[in-house]
Amino acid sequence: MKSFIWFSFDLGVQGDYEALYSWLDNHEAKECGDSLACLRFEHSGDLIDALKKDLASHVHLNGRSRLYVIHLANGKMKGTFITGSRKTAPWTGYAVSAEDIEDTDE
Repeated sequence: MKSFIWFSFDLGVQGDYEALYSWLDNHEAKECGDSLACLRFEHSGDLIDALKKDLASHVHLNGRSRLYVIHLANGKMKGTFITGSRKTAPWTGYAVSAEDIEDTDE
């Protein structure tokens, strides 16, 4: 089965980018912005399990590696971290919030 995916990556400063870029090139991925690609991934069985296994056999991942895939699952878009996790967004704190303008000693 072939699945169309959006693939986001952040391997940190000392990440194995050469191997990841080779993996992306071998899968004919298209560049979609900084650290974002789209591609068709051929697999049997579960997409996420197959991606994890394939990437682990080609790319050295460490504790700072973050790989995120967006794909169609049961007719709905779904995002999943293959490795790593979410961190605080750089835009956190920029939104204007509704604060009380008047301070009281109540």
